[in-house]
Amino acid sequence: MRSLMPALVALLVASPVWAHGPTPQKVEESIEIAAPPDAVWSVVKDFGGIANWNPALTKSEGKGGVDSGATRTITLKNGGELEEGLDYYSDTEMTYLYRLNREKVDVLPVSSYTSEITVKPGADGGSTVKWMGRFYRADTGNEPAPDRNDAAAIKAMKDYITEGLNGLKAKVEAK
Repeated sequence: MRSLMPALVALLVASPVWAHGPTPQKVEESIEIAAPPDAVWSVVKDFGGIANWNPALTKSEGKGGVDSGATRTITLKNGGELEEGLDYYSDTEMTYLYRLNREKVDVLPVSSYTSEITVKPGADGGSTVKWMGRFYRADTGNEPAPDRNDAAAIKAMKDYITEGLNGLKAKVEAK
């Protein structure tokens, strides 16, 4: 039995049977804004109006307001469009949760995502805005191309969220 052990270990390590598909990824970014939470929330809360403050977008159109099931279509700077659906919205908690309704991996290299954006009191009367996204890479197979792997998905989501938060800060603090 001992003589078989090294061969068995080598077989198990090299076996493609042990390969697995994608694992969920997460990006969480936050930013401090020198304005009270109510002032920040007044900009963020318009689910359909995200293009008014997110420079990663050229256009956004919403349907259904802020009711659960509302949708928005966003157009990214690369010209691609995505449709997102609102799952939860709370004025009192200053938060909403939304998801990608239909994947378009050529627009954004993820196969699905859910996101949450929240405004909280910050330091010195300002605000802290936290934006979190959970997602899977574009190619859910075992050997994705470099532009559709976990690293590409993480970079794309991080860039999108960071650009959005920086745009929000610039808009609110310019008032």
